[in-house]
Amino acid sequence: MRHQKVGRKLSRTASHRRQLLSALSTALIKHKKITTTTAKAKETRRIVEPIITRARGAYLSEKAGNPVDVHARRVVARFIRDKDALHTLFTEVAEKVGKRPGGYTRVLALGNRIGDGAAMSIIELVDYNEAQDTKKRATRVAKSKQAQQRRKVSEEVVEEKPKRTRQKAAKVVEKENTAAPLVDEVQEVDVVETEANEQISSDIETTPEATATGTSESDEQKA
Repeated sequence: MRHQKVGRKLSRTASHRRQLLSALSTALIKHKKITTTTAKAKETRRIVEPIITRARGAYLSEKAGNPVDVHARRVVARFIRDKDALHTLFTEVAEKVGKRPGGYTRVLALGNRIGDGAAMSIIELVDYNEAQDTKKRATRVAKSKQAQQRRKVSEEVVEEKPKRTRQKAAKVVEKENTAAPLVDEVQEVDVVETEANEQISSDIETTPEATATGTSESDEQKA
């Protein structure tokens, strides 16, 4: 079981690994962006972000009117041995970070190195890459606009559905109203036809020719 086995050894001893990460953190603070292997970049991020957090806290405390936080500078100076980098961290970087609650760095993959095939990455301070931030902000704004347009379209469709149902109901009522007079006319025609047929049958029964023919036929039957 790998209990309390945090971090990467990077194929180095403890002292060598400490000096390596110190050098990478110093270079990142001074140059704001460095290129290294992915494993080293991720391990540097674990080290440099707590350091920036301490510098940010000291800067905000001093900005609020409190005395200079010497203890924070001494704690960071145990790891960052470069005085220029230390001064940049507690002034420029801390001011640029402001009240950002963590996430000061980002790691961007570059692919594999040609010689040994090692995975390479760029580690950089987020607040110093404005082009990347503006690009991400533009994509977020575009996605939000697309979402708003889709939401408007869906709302319009939902509003049109009751209108369509009302229109369909009105058409059905119109069809029923137009069909009812036709049914009444058909019934009236049937009544007239039945009355005419009854009148014709009664006229035929009452004609003298019909009675004469009926008597002659009866006589012939008797003979």
